[in-house]
Amino acid sequence: MMTDPVADMLTRIRNANRIERPIVDIPSTTLKQRVAQVLKDEGYIHDFQVGRSEGDEFTAEDNPTHPRRVLRVILKYGPDGEKVIQHIQRVSKPGRRIYIKNQGLKPVLDGLGIAIISTSRGVMSDRQARAQRLGGEILCRVW
Repeated sequence: MMTDPVADMLTRIRNANRIERPIVDIPSTTLKQRVAQVLKDEGYIHDFQVGRSEGDEFTAEDNPTHPRRVLRVILKYGPDGEKVIQHIQRVSKPGRRIYIKNQGLKPVLDGLGIAIISTSRGVMSDRQARAQRLGGEILCRVW
């Protein structure tokens, strides 16, 4: 049993990024897909796919009844191999949830990074939440 699936996702991305792996497979949930979509929209990952994994084979299909759905994240690196994700950190944890109002949302590293926030209108970056004047639970920070 996993107590914090989002922290597991971030750790897998952090570890794959550290050894410069091009892809990382993560057990899929809807929340993880939304976090991956925000990372893609903000330019931190190249792409992601949802499918199923049988050994080394990956089939890109969205079958919600399949017991082993996999989220395949394709990491992004610069032209000389530099890492796009320098740091990825979980903020709100199961033991201590961190919520913030829209007035308290400050840019991460003066706008060089993002915070991923779960709001009443879905998972979004802190920039989108400030534009829509929404607060919520801070899931993680990326830069």
